[in-house]
Amino acid sequence: MDDVLRCAVVDDEPLALSLMVSYVEKTPFLSLAGAYSSAVEALGAFKSEPVDLVFLDIQMPELDGLDFSRMIDRSVKIVFTTAFDRYAIDGYKVNAIDYLLKPISYKDFLEAAGRALERVEESRMAARCASPVARNSIFVKSEYRYVQIYFDRMLYIEGMKDYVKIYSSGSREPVLSLMSMKGIESRLPSGEFIRVHRSFIVRKDRIRTVERGFVLVQDDNGAEEYRIPVGENYKEQLRKFVE
Repeated sequence: MDDVLRCAVVDDEPLALSLMVSYVEKTPFLSLAGAYSSAVEALGAFKSEPVDLVFLDIQMPELDGLDFSRMIDRSVKIVFTTAFDRYAIDGYKVNAIDYLLKPISYKDFLEAAGRALERVEESRMAARCASPVARNSIFVKSEYRYVQIYFDRMLYIEGMKDYVKIYSSGSREPVLSLMSMKGIESRLPSGEFIRVHRSFIVRKDRIRTVERGFVLVQDDNGAEEYRIPVGENYKEQLRKFVE
């Protein structure tokens, strides 16, 4: 599943390792790929079992967490765990997501895991946007996941303060995303959409009629019609589109 992180726990203390494993197992968006009592053991395992996130103890024999973190793939997110707060600065120097001081509560663990999820989702979205499918769609963040929306399925977009609602043909409910109208407008293909109101953007080929003060937008089969207001400042560009 795309919204689940494969993670590993590395700690040479059996009780600490067991506690972190229990935290992973009760967190819905985490999947345990492995639990290791040494960094050397984990280093070998990561070659065949890649992970998105590692909860990593710093002070360990043979190979400590700081050195280990510099040897693994840079795409792996790191949350350091340790009983010694003097390591905090070093932890951030290797671009750790977070630094947890033992004994670690589940609340602190969950907050760190949540930050890691956000970072991984950002990376995944960037990869999607670089792929060919991005030419006919966008990914928008809705609650805790990214939703793919195809341009040719869009009907209209409604702005609501800090959020936008994206209405698409065939979808019973709009997609709600924390984004400004200016932000969503900048991601739409030029020439396919038109701003008709401060709070509304419509797809041009969905417009069926233009009347005084509003436009009618239809879904694919014409079963649903949506009455969209036209703002005074947008009438001229709508007139140019129609004529």
